[in-house]
Amino acid sequence: MTKIAIDQHYLSTILDTLLRTPSPSGMTDEIVRTVCAELDKLEIPYELTRRGAIRATLTGKQTSPRRAIAAHLDTLGAMVKGLKRNGRLRVVPIGHWNARFAEGARVKIHCDSGTIISGTILPLKASGHTYNKEVDSQISAWNNLEIRLDEPVMNIDHLWDIGIRVGDFVSVDSQPDFHENGFINARHLDDKSGVASLLAAAKAIRDHKLTPTLDCHLLFTISEEVGVGASHILHGEVAEMVSIDNGTIAPDQNTCETGVTVAMQDSSGPFDRHLTRHLINICKREEIEFSRDVFLYYRSDAAAALEAGNDIRTALICFGLDASHGWERVHLKSLVSIASLVTSYMLSEPLFGEKENVIGSAEDYPMINHLEHLRRD
Repeated sequence: MTKIAIDQHYLSTILDTLLRTPSPSGMTDEIVRTVCAELDKLEIPYELTRRGAIRATLTGKQTSPRRAIAAHLDTLGAMVKGLKRNGRLRVVPIGHWNARFAEGARVKIHCDSGTIISGTILPLKASGHTYNKEVDSQISAWNNLEIRLDEPVMNIDHLWDIGIRVGDFVSVDSQPDFHENGFINARHLDDKSGVASLLAAAKAIRDHKLTPTLDCHLLFTISEEVGVGASHILHGEVAEMVSIDNGTIAPDQNTCETGVTVAMQDSSGPFDRHLTRHLINICKREEIEFSRDVFLYYRSDAAAALEAGNDIRTALICFGLDASHGWERVHLKSLVSIASLVTSYMLSEPLFGEKENVIGSAEDYPMINHLEHLRRD
């Protein structure tokens, strides 16, 4: 099979659009509309779940079993915990991220009225000219942070008057920076890089007028960062699901910074051996740069799907991300590699035949084969 070219300009452009669209978990309507508009341009049909996740479908040559590829639209964020008498705001995180990466973040507070007010997350002791060495000794913790608004507010009454309320969503500015050498610096590359790669793969399928081997659902979930993920979005006919998410560039990790990283296991356990080997074989055949890695403190859409009781094979493919959930950086080559693998996966043959997609192949599962004989007897 000829390797399908990925439109790198499109991938970068759509990633920039996604990064500039706020979408902390719980506040994803705008980015859902953005992705739906992109699917309309690509003429890919889709439907929304009750909660607002997107289930798009690329029709295949064979309708059963089906495949799914998932990436999440939601990001880390924060929420207003309280209004302070000095005109500043208490803040708590949405999702799991360290307070040290929140210090200095530019943010937007999204009020119920529709008003958006900008500000900065600061430590309580933010001025060395006032606190001297206490600036260094203050513990990095969310209860030692506050939001300073870009508004002339001096007391709690002013906060109330401009519409600030407890529970208002706080989005963290992505501040994307695209470099000519291929590096991209931004917050929320997890997992908007995965979403951009999935859309680029879908565009490649459309541009080359190709038909996937099996019906393939493109799943855009909206609550992965808080653990819900793909738990509610799958149809029963789906036999295989591949998640796209970040792989961590760090000491003692084997993540590939310019290619695909195939995860063998994360904190929820091993991924399906057959599906994982299938993806690795595609990388070898198509000469897609890849590595294999194990992640100890990590879970993805796949874990949520299995925990919800879905009887599916799952795998996780990762783009190489430095400083995940912090000051993130990815290389465009890694995203192109992900898109290439996803495209080739959609065009690849099924793992097992249509009759065997529920319980697997008798050759690989002799005990199941034995049980089938017992039932016949």
